[in-house]
Amino acid sequence: MRRTPTRLLGRPLGAALAATVMLGLLTAVPESPRTVEAAPAAASESTATVFYYTKTKNWTAHRLHYAPDGGSWTTVPGVVMEAACTDWVKQTVSLGSAAGMAATFNNGSGVWDNNAGRNYALGTGNITVKDGVVAHSDPCADTGTDPGPGGAHTASVYYSTATVGWTTVNLHYRPTGGAWTAVPGVGMEAACTGWVKKSVDLGSATTLQAAFNNGNGVWDNNNGSDYTLSEGLSTVKDRKVTSAAKDPCAAETPDTEAPTAPAKVTADADGIAVVLTWDPSTDDRGVTKYQVTRTGGTRGTMVTDVGSTVFSDTGLEERTAYTYTVRALDAAGNVSAASAAATATTGEKPAAPASGKPLGTDPRKDPIYFVLTARFEDGDTSNNRGGSQHTKSGNAANNDPMFRGDFKGLVNKLDYIKGLGMSAVWITPVVLNRSDYDYHGYHGYDFYEVDSRLESAGASYQDLINAAHAKGMKIYQDVVYNHSSRWGAKGLFTPKAYGVRDTQWSWYYDEKNDGFEYDGLTVETKSGKSYYNGDLWSTAEPSGNTCVNWGTPTQYTSPEGYRIYNCQWPSPTSGMFPKAYYHNCWIGNWEGEDSRSCWLHDDLADFNTESTPVQNYLIGAYNKYIDMGVDGFRVDTAVHIPRTTWNRRFLPAIQERVTQRFGAGAAKNFFVFGEVAAFVNDKWNRGSVNHSAQFYTWKERKEYSADDGKAALEMYDYEQQQGTGSQPTSTNAFLNGNTYHAPDHSKFSGMNVIDMRMHMNFGDAGNAYSNGKDSDDSYNDATYNVVYVDSHDYGPNKSSERYAGGTDAWAENMSLMWTFRGIPTLYYGSEIEFRAGKKIDCGPGCPLETTGRAYFGGHLAGDVKASDFSKVSSATGAVADTLAKPLVKHVQRLNEIRRAVPALQMGQYSTEGISGSMAYKRRYTDAASGTDSFALVTVSGGATYTGIPNGTYKDAVTGDTRVVTGGTLAVPAPGKGNLRVYVLDLGGRNAAPGKIGTAGAYLK
Repeated sequence: MRRTPTRLLGRPLGAALAATVMLGLLTAVPESPRTVEAAPAAASESTATVFYYTKTKNWTAHRLHYAPDGGSWTTVPGVVMEAACTDWVKQTVSLGSAAGMAATFNNGSGVWDNNAGRNYALGTGNITVKDGVVAHSDPCADTGTDPGPGGAHTASVYYSTATVGWTTVNLHYRPTGGAWTAVPGVGMEAACTGWVKKSVDLGSATTLQAAFNNGNGVWDNNNGSDYTLSEGLSTVKDRKVTSAAKDPCAAETPDTEAPTAPAKVTADADGIAVVLTWDPSTDDRGVTKYQVTRTGGTRGTMVTDVGSTVFSDTGLEERTAYTYTVRALDAAGNVSAASAAATATTGEKPAAPASGKPLGTDPRKDPIYFVLTARFEDGDTSNNRGGSQHTKSGNAANNDPMFRGDFKGLVNKLDYIKGLGMSAVWITPVVLNRSDYDYHGYHGYDFYEVDSRLESAGASYQDLINAAHAKGMKIYQDVVYNHSSRWGAKGLFTPKAYGVRDTQWSWYYDEKNDGFEYDGLTVETKSGKSYYNGDLWSTAEPSGNTCVNWGTPTQYTSPEGYRIYNCQWPSPTSGMFPKAYYHNCWIGNWEGEDSRSCWLHDDLADFNTESTPVQNYLIGAYNKYIDMGVDGFRVDTAVHIPRTTWNRRFLPAIQERVTQRFGAGAAKNFFVFGEVAAFVNDKWNRGSVNHSAQFYTWKERKEYSADDGKAALEMYDYEQQQGTGSQPTSTNAFLNGNTYHAPDHSKFSGMNVIDMRMHMNFGDAGNAYSNGKDSDDSYNDATYNVVYVDSHDYGPNKSSERYAGGTDAWAENMSLMWTFRGIPTLYYGSEIEFRAGKKIDCGPGCPLETTGRAYFGGHLAGDVKASDFSKVSSATGAVADTLAKPLVKHVQRLNEIRRAVPALQMGQYSTEGISGSMAYKRRYTDAASGTDSFALVTVSGGATYTGIPNGTYKDAVTGDTRVVTGGTLAVPAPGKGNLRVYVLDLGGRNAAPGKIGTAGAYLK
């Protein structure tokens, strides 16, 4: 963003692959299904043997309280669990005809582990619950390692968990010539830090085939080849097998040292929720998680395992005091002493709608409409705010406050967006902002609060999410991890003061009001301002000031002629922003390492994202919005944070939270796409892999320092030295001839990206197409690229104006975006060439009305109702005129066609055997749903397709039918902006749809 200055799975491929994409944990995944011994037929009555890990709970007794699916709960406190083996207890229960059960655990004396209030959802068979993680194996299985008579052979297998990050590991194996173990295999045991082990009996065999899994369907089977291991001791680390290896744990002293107790535990209540934070503990080998114990209320004591230093405890009782203590755990199961207790008292349950749930469908199905919420549609004038620059900017003269549009307006016009055929809405950041010109949302101040200037009675952010979901539409929230406002970040760090408030500055710096708290909306009585800043300015040097030479006059003056003092303005080099929270330097080289670790601008205080307190602050904040049911995050300024930090911290945290709240399916399709701003026309940004968009779609390929700051530097140097020619490549976007193949996402980071190269080259559709194709092998999967022509920042070729190539060019660009790989995205108003050629942003130096961020509501006045996507049942007033525009009709029909042809949504593509300037074939095949969709596309120009499957093809634009018998189809040029989409008729559910929609100015 350019700134204004101022759940259980078996062994099959599909499940494993889905989990891999979702979790991003896998060293490798199956490339093709492998036959294993069939499990016994299910009996009429199902059972479950539940194993519970005891080491880290320190309980003297363990009980299982459960309810079969559709059945009743056991009597509290449940059934007694029996000793199973070291650190494990177990209980076998009958579930009748149920396929699973809900379960909780307790010590028989009122201390509970109920999975943070959600209960555990358990299936049948052997199930383990270890520190909040559910898996499926018998951790106490007797594998028969005693060789016995006859000289049987044994194998000791060590597996490294350092890369995959699994807390539970199973070994699925067969001695050569023997039978496979039942899925998922036998449980491996902890050996030492980063390693698990298992010794197995091979009988007369001297080798075995093996694969590993986490008990939940995520597999490492050596990319479908399985591992071949020998008798004796073998190690497997990052797919490398070492036979006759040394014991990797032999030289390591057993870890008996517990972590330090967590410090500075703070509990803050918000309605019936409590947010708990604490400083990270230290340990000689590293803290792996924390254990939060809560007392208070009528539900007894609860124990919850947490992966970060932020815990959001929700759904509590009203007006009740709760006390929390925290312990730290390491990989060996050592537990620290309890922290000092922290207490918070809840208030009343807020009168807010129930939290939403993400729609959870493949994001490639959903074209995106991007809005600056504050500039789209004004549904409530009472929350309009002009801010300190209202008059100076010229906005006052236009009666156009910067904060004008809101969630109520957006809710009111969701039918307009749906009528266009768009099914995802990307909105600008929603967190409370603070700056002199903050309507765009990128100057975050309180990341835990929604900006009041966007909400209204009956139109909260939750209301917007729920309203969109009710219409089958997704909400993608723009999020910022890189920086806060220059006012700091409330709850993390806010400066005590910037500078002097004396007589010459009192016109701007407000008198302090200890009883007032800034929320962006409420007017402070002394100053009469909603943009009050008296909490951050002073006349005398504040206690605890860290800024060097505070208050000393400088030789500089402001534009108004006022003397500027040292520390008058925020600066990373002055000492006013602590290094624990913020970086302390200015960017010197935008293609250098410092672009990750320094400030972009004085209005954008650059977070030290390698610092644990900052990471936990941001993870805790964005967990809140995940819990509300948003469908994805657009990540602002992603390139300004090291890839190691994304891959280690933020991306896994997103997946963990979505999985925890909504399940693995939702997490797989929670769409994260980053802004990696590479404003160049070459494949790699000036030869720098670290600064190229595709780079962020990959996992790390080696281990770096445990310290995030050091790791960032090590990764940067390593990848720069490897260079562009040694980067990973992928065929995930490409057909094998005419055949779709299952993509391999085992190395996917979890972040998709905006296609900056196509964006930069959209001055001409053919140029964008050529440049896009050229980069596609370097993305993990380019079919997930977000593609747009222009945005709130730039037009093509880094133009500062909204695209003004003309209606025909717009139609051609749209025809390409809607049929080529990637997800088509439209910046608000482009469907009517809104503000074409206008400067996109000039800050407060000119009225917003004259820019590409002008208010759009005038074109939306009146009523509009959509009966379906691309279908408007009624419209009156100005919005009816808007919907009659030729590009609107074009977008509507493009969306109809794309929605009817799966190949255009999720298909891989190829240009093999095709002549034509913008011509390609696409196919998508899904065995689970029985889908097979094959389409031939040409945009504007003619094309000839050779080597294609014989059969009947029907054009989705004209309805023209062609029968191909010799593998060749020639298509004449349809004309600029027009296209042809010949779909192979495969019959049944895969029959070609024929002509879709009504001919218009371009699609005809």
